[in-house]
Amino acid sequence: MDQNKKKSKKSSSYERKQGNKGNSMAKRKKEKAVKNKPLFISMIICLLLFALLLFRIAFLQFVQGAELKESANRQQTANRIISAKRGNIYDSTGKLLAASAPVDTVSINPSQIKKENKEQVAKALSTIFNLNYDEVLEDVNSDSSVRTIAKKVEQEQIDELKNWMETTEIYSGINIDEDVKRYYPYGNLAANLIGFCDTDNNGQEGIELKWNSVLSGTAGKMVSIENAKGSLIPDNNESYIPAENGNNITLTIDANIQTIAEKYLKQACAENNCQNGGTVVIMNPSNGDILAMATYPDYDLNSPREPNSTLATTWESMSETDQLNSLYKMWRNRVVSDTYEPGSTFKIITAAVGLEENIVSTDTANDFSCIGYEMVNGIRIDCWRSYTTHGTQTLRQALMNSCNPALMQLGKRIGAPTLYKYYKAFGLFNRTGISTSGEANSYFWNLDDVGNVELATMSFGQRFRITPIQLITAISAVANDGVLMQPRLVKQIENPDTGAIVSINSSNVRQVISKDTANKLMDMLESVVADGTGKNGQVRGYRIAGKTGTAEPDENEGSYWVASFVGIAPVQNPEVVVLLALHDPQGPNGHQGSTIAAPVVSQILSEVLPYLGIPSDDLSSAEGVNTIQTTTLPDVRNKTVAEAKKIIENAGFTCKISGSDTSLVVTDQVPKPGTALIHGASVNLYSSGNETRVSQQVPDLKGMSYAQARNALKAKNLNIHITGNGYVLSQDPMAGTAVEEGSVVNVTLKSDIENSH
Repeated sequence: MDQNKKKSKKSSSYERKQGNKGNSMAKRKKEKAVKNKPLFISMIICLLLFALLLFRIAFLQFVQGAELKESANRQQTANRIISAKRGNIYDSTGKLLAASAPVDTVSINPSQIKKENKEQVAKALSTIFNLNYDEVLEDVNSDSSVRTIAKKVEQEQIDELKNWMETTEIYSGINIDEDVKRYYPYGNLAANLIGFCDTDNNGQEGIELKWNSVLSGTAGKMVSIENAKGSLIPDNNESYIPAENGNNITLTIDANIQTIAEKYLKQACAENNCQNGGTVVIMNPSNGDILAMATYPDYDLNSPREPNSTLATTWESMSETDQLNSLYKMWRNRVVSDTYEPGSTFKIITAAVGLEENIVSTDTANDFSCIGYEMVNGIRIDCWRSYTTHGTQTLRQALMNSCNPALMQLGKRIGAPTLYKYYKAFGLFNRTGISTSGEANSYFWNLDDVGNVELATMSFGQRFRITPIQLITAISAVANDGVLMQPRLVKQIENPDTGAIVSINSSNVRQVISKDTANKLMDMLESVVADGTGKNGQVRGYRIAGKTGTAEPDENEGSYWVASFVGIAPVQNPEVVVLLALHDPQGPNGHQGSTIAAPVVSQILSEVLPYLGIPSDDLSSAEGVNTIQTTTLPDVRNKTVAEAKKIIENAGFTCKISGSDTSLVVTDQVPKPGTALIHGASVNLYSSGNETRVSQQVPDLKGMSYAQARNALKAKNLNIHITGNGYVLSQDPMAGTAVEEGSVVNVTLKSDIENSH
């Protein structure tokens, strides 16, 4: 029993030990489980995070991949415009009139500027470029891909911006791109003709506007990848489209002639207090080239939006609308954009029609009569000199006197339908097509509305309106043997990249009047300058043809006086036609074209003709007599009148025929065959049954210059033969002698005689 008890105790002790051991293991396991729980949780969390990360990556890759790629490209891709260089404008001698200088344009990519930098960037840009901060901040915060901040920026401001970017290390989203700025080396020269450009280098006026598509070229483009500092990142997708530079153009304008014209126009407007300024245009009649074209007042092409000195006096008192309208008026090229009443310069056209239609001849005695006015439908229309009369006159004398009644009488003989036919032929009903902007058209009555009064006033150049370019183009046809040319401003276009040149040829429009009619007109217009109202248009050493003009105000239209003069030189082979108009002159010298416009054209021609190398035929110098060439008069007796006329004109002379039947045989001619005559001398032809002779009294030529003496004799259909140089010392036959028309008067010149005229 005791053994059993001992066994039982041992057994119980063993069990206790085993139980304790089991409890200890369980305890240790429990403790271990407690210790491993955080690790397990961490693993679970890591697994969950990893799963979320994988999900996120998958989402970004497959769901938002395209959008994120586009966003990255948007932030790193720099789209930049490469400005094309605008073509240069040159004058006919190669002088640079308009060019483009390198500058910079500053722009931003708002999406690339960090949010925390936006206000700082806006403040810097507004300060450096003197801009409104709120407006710049709005640009910086916009959704646009690109916003332009400042155009045509000079280097000083660009350097300041670059220094700021380096100091702040803010580069992203700020672009500095090369650009070009238009500038004009001569400032005001030909301003109203050349015109100017806006800040985008688009032409706004004149040649710049008309030829914008030729001058502007095509902008290029560069797409590249940049880092935060704006440095390029090599990328296969980079693309570059080069800019195509604009073409250069060469004008017919000669800067030297333009300078001369502008100098005297400005001076005339100041001296005569011209309230509405003035215009001048110079044309080569043989090819239509415009050598100069000016409007006064003008403006500085480099600052076209600043008022000129004329506007500046009242600028601050104007409303914004008035200021803008004043600028438009200041920019306008009035030679092509404004119409005016031409006045007596238009008598050239009326006379041309009358001669071409054989309604009148140059020197028919007592052909017209002037009592100081003309009554038309009970309305008195005065001659410009109504306080005295011109009496009876030839057409030559009527033009020399600028007689309104004589031209009204001629207009009545011609009739409105015939006048309108020639107006159309002279191009007066249509724009000339000159290659600059803003050309206006004329204003004439409808033919059905032309009554006797309208016909009368129209005949001497009033109560209708044309542009100066229309008038000078028409008159140049007279100086060009009757051939109308289209005015030309641009003579060639050059591609600066290839050197290819395209020439723009002169354009012959039509033959308006015959060469014979043109020669007769030129002869009479020379008389106007030699001894008529155009005396102040004379140029020493040159034979000048011309016509004065004075347009009276029309109270119903609110118009004003316009004084004008057209000069043509030299007479024998015209190379220059000048038309000057002074608007609303209120100076001490009055408002007549003869007194205030003709002298200005004389000044212009006195510089332009020598500049062009046109030789003088001044007989006041020792060598002058040698410049006058003579031709021996051929014998045309026993030929038909038609044949004789052709031979005489081919020899350089003009014909006066007795009778109208050209099939008759010439029986006599005056002067006699073999006589040495100067170019343009008059020859009288007589045929059987038409031998009525007309005599003329020889005028007193003493003290006259060669040109004056020649034209005094021409007015009487007499010819001149000269000996010596200078002024008329003696003449044969003597003054007052009756001689037959066509006879030669021998004149002796001497250089030291006092000029009594």
